[in-house]
Amino acid sequence: MTGGGSGGHITPILAVAREIKRKRPDVHVVYVGKHGDGLADVPENDPNIDQVVAVYAGKFRRYAGEGWRQILDVRTMWLNIQDMGRNVVGLWQSFWLLRRLKPAAIFTRGSYVSVPVCLAGALQGIPYITHDSDAIPGLTNRLIARWAHRHAVALPEEIYPYPIDKTETVGVPISEDYVRVTPKLQAQYKKELGLSAYTHMLFVTGGGNGARRLNRLIVDNAQFLLREFPKLVIVHTSGRALEDETNAAYQGVLSKDDQKRVIVRGFVTDLYRYSGAADVVIARGSATNLAEFAVQGKATISIPAPQLPWTVKNSETLAKARALYVLKEEQAEQELRLGYLIAGLLSDDTKRRKLGDTLLGFGRPNAARRLADIVFEIAGSDRADSDLSSPSDKKSNQAE
Repeated sequence: MTGGGSGGHITPILAVAREIKRKRPDVHVVYVGKHGDGLADVPENDPNIDQVVAVYAGKFRRYAGEGWRQILDVRTMWLNIQDMGRNVVGLWQSFWLLRRLKPAAIFTRGSYVSVPVCLAGALQGIPYITHDSDAIPGLTNRLIARWAHRHAVALPEEIYPYPIDKTETVGVPISEDYVRVTPKLQAQYKKELGLSAYTHMLFVTGGGNGARRLNRLIVDNAQFLLREFPKLVIVHTSGRALEDETNAAYQGVLSKDDQKRVIVRGFVTDLYRYSGAADVVIARGSATNLAEFAVQGKATISIPAPQLPWTVKNSETLAKARALYVLKEEQAEQELRLGYLIAGLLSDDTKRRKLGDTLLGFGRPNAARRLADIVFEIAGSDRADSDLSSPSDKKSNQAE
């Protein structure tokens, strides 16, 4: 299994790993990440991952809206050249890693570490499956699509540029912790988090790496919201690298009393509990997060990143179905526009419930199970019996 770099890539991988282990506990599951991944400890601590290794990989930087102008950016060109070298090294590492492990199959959620791993797999005839959570396929999956045995996608097959006979709609694999949240379960989550004293809860997530601009938008509206709702608590996952910065920003605009009603976390491994406890969720538009909140039936506001067009497409698709509210960044930056939208949902139980129920209709809780079935299908039953098992259960964070 390969991918990583963000929570939106790691979460589906771990969900599929769980289902693989559920079907065949003796299967040896290896996670291949990239050197320097700030979230590498997440798969390492997952009970369904037997071994963690890392290879070098680099990304191709391109920026939406800049077109040919980015070709003239010397810094961007230099970084891309450096990362091309990392990919060459990573391909060499991946080739020998796979030759030693002899896996029966590879599953990739995308991210640039998948390029050297899957190309090395193709060179050795190892079948692999790609998965696209977003409406727009990522560059990585487009690059490696030609040699893939199967393409699993989140939305209808016909919107993707893959051979229709090799493509299957499965949804987005998510953790089994995400279930339909009833009022009773919401109260239980709040109690587990020690937040039962609050009448309202707003939960904010910019993904595993956070989002600086989204963080700032919430800070700008916090004083208004805390004043309007005296028993409101804001729980904000900012991204590990942005935690101190976000805390300082809140301290700069809030009184000491109001600061007590804001909880900033860099990263949480039980995000389902926080989103489940919330009355309103604010997200960035990643397909994984939206799939998770759909299964929970959560009233959601999406503020997609314009430089990540797939988050815009994901959000707009659901907004057209009236399953969530979407604000462009420039709209959210208008004074208190975001604050009034949040306040309107917090103060209207019926509107909140209707929005959550509509999003619930898009939830596909069995995606991970179907993907595990596909893994076994392409591995082949004979090969799966002989090659999927390993006598070693040891985890290793050593680079190959």
